[in-house]
Amino acid sequence: MIIDAHHHLWDPADRPYPWMDDSVAPIRRRFDVDDLRAATTGTSVTRTIAVQAVHDAGETAWLLAQPAPVAGVVGWVDLTAPDVAERVASASTGPGGERLVGIRHQAQDEPDPGWLARPEVVRGVRAVARAGLVFDLLVRAREHDAALALVDNVPEASFVLDHAGKPSIDTGDPSWPDRMRDLAVRPNVACKVSGLLTEAGADWRERPVARYARAVVEHFGPERSLFGSDWPVSTLAADYAEVLHTTSDALADLSPTERDAVLRGTAERIYLAGASTQT
Repeated sequence: MIIDAHHHLWDPADRPYPWMDDSVAPIRRRFDVDDLRAATTGTSVTRTIAVQAVHDAGETAWLLAQPAPVAGVVGWVDLTAPDVAERVASASTGPGGERLVGIRHQAQDEPDPGWLARPEVVRGVRAVARAGLVFDLLVRAREHDAALALVDNVPEASFVLDHAGKPSIDTGDPSWPDRMRDLAVRPNVACKVSGLLTEAGADWRERPVARYARAVVEHFGPERSLFGSDWPVSTLAADYAEVLHTTSDALADLSPTERDAVLRGTAERIYLAGASTQT
């Protein structure tokens, strides 16, 4: 059994998604659980983690209402709000709140590369940690130093780095190994093997995607590495099955226990240990 630890659901008719410009026109439409079930048909994916895609608490409420295979939700709250603790509590205790497993903010889209290190953001992430929720880091090289500062300022939190820090696979990314080492030495950070095909560009099959996927596991170890499809963003590069097969092939030299950790166990432990599911 496989847990997909990172995918999205959305409906642009319900709320605006500012990042959905013409460059992503093929995915600028509704993607719901029926689409997800169709995409995962024929795979071993049995449970998933739906991740926020816009800074909107309404989207989080919608995600929390989704049925299986969605088993957990990484949602959004305004981390800078003075009542952030109350907002986290409200999301956790409202309808479907037992399946809220984490919070994310799209820091890569903030004009300030140091946004994650702002005192009010650090305060907000402390509230997330006190609530027993994971904080997902969506950062590129530009936001790396701020992400490190946040992790060091909130050592009690559990962090998950999305999309392996978004390396520039298409052009080469000489700073990426150092960035991975910086985060991997911090034991409260895990890393998703996700989003690599789209980071590699349209000709991803000619790029060393497998090498990057394998490097994540080498840096973080199987017990802190977890698979995510990044569907439906990933469909800009390949269908669901090909994303899964590409990742699985990159991990072919791991032991069965190690492969199971990346494809299921780590996500189950980090995200779902305390979450309830619904059908």
